[in-house]
Amino acid sequence: MLVWSAFIIILDQITKYYATRYLKGMDAKSVIGDFFQLSYVENRGAAFGILQDKKIFFIIITLIVVSVLIWTMKKYSSKMNIFFKLSMVMLLGGTIGNFIDRLKQGYVVDFLSFNFGNYSFPVFNLADICIVLGTILLMGIITLDKDDIF
Repeated sequence: MLVWSAFIIILDQITKYYATRYLKGMDAKSVIGDFFQLSYVENRGAAFGILQDKKIFFIIITLIVVSVLIWTMKKYSSKMNIFFKLSMVMLLGGTIGNFIDRLKQGYVVDFLSFNFGNYSFPVFNLADICIVLGTILLMGIITLDKDDIF
């Protein structure tokens, strides 16, 4: 499972490197009209930009979350079903991917931008996708299969 998490981390860091190299200081690049653009953003907060400039807070919380995820993966790995393992892999990979940015730069690089009519969804990255999908999957497992989580 840790190998798959490492794959997510590497892929996340590669995409952020290219976003920084080719998008920083540039106007948004349209991929699908006004619906989907690539747009460089430095996010100094959490989801949707909340808690701006709370770097120490994020570092402490992230270290706790990563520790709990690794402990859970090691302790229960042999008992986890495939969906639980997948959720842990995505959560760990995404969390560490954004953590690297915070440690290195003090902010997280976001670059995927979607617009739904007049609504612009907050810009995000691959690590964010993994965290959200991992959380949704974990919530589904807990809700639908609470007697057989492991």
